Amino acid sequence: ADSGADCISLELREPDGALVTLTADFRQEVKIFRALILGELERGQSQFQALCFITRLHRNEIIPSESMAKLRQKNPRTVRQAEEVRGLEHLHMDVAVNFSKGAQLSSHIHNVCAEAKEAIYTREEDVKFWLEKGVDGSMFEVLPQTSDLPDLQRCKLCTDRWKPCICSYSLNIEWYPCMLKYCKTRDAGGKVSSYKCGIRSCQKGYTFHYYVPQKQLCLWDEET
Repeated sequence: ADSGADCISLELREPDGALVTLTADFRQEVKIFRALILGELERGQSQFQALCFITRLHRNEIIPSESMAKLRQKNPRTVRQAEEVRGLEHLHMDVAVNFSKGAQLSSHIHNVCAEAKEAIYTREEDVKFWLEKGVDGSMFEVLPQTSDLPDLQRCKLCTDRWKPCICSYSLNIEWYPCMLKYCKTRDAGGKVSSYKCGIRSCQKGYTFHYYVPQKQLCLWDEET
């Protein structure tokens, strides 16, 4: 947590070896997911593939950066179980973000998405929210949709590795501090007041659906 910059960064490794980073920029109301996915070298892919998904950060999704900075883990080696499992969210990422202009949306995009310059995605509904806040619309480009290309299939159904298709990528954040807990105390005069006395932890899964110019960029979608 960086309370000065009002942001939080969380990093985890998925069971398949992918490294996932979640950055919450409270100041700009932006959430950035970055996935570094191990490539399949024998199938012509590079060593790893990087993806960035950017969505609007809503209030009370995650605890404030100031509170996160004060957290201390008593037993760092303990495997934690989330108290609340929040439902799986399907996000249709129908807009591409221009990396060189992305700093206007959030200064963290430059560092977090550096390896994913050609694969930064967001949603039209989130773009509308940011445009109302005064963000420059020239950094966004609407991606082809099924309505534009009737032959566009989901990548898992596409047999030609060089055809465009709709890719799906899923990630699961097993444990993160999502809410503050408050306890009540009573003073000598009987007046009741509340104070922060801990955190509530959550687990949440996301599936992102987005356009790729060729199935070769979405080979993991065959195994699901």
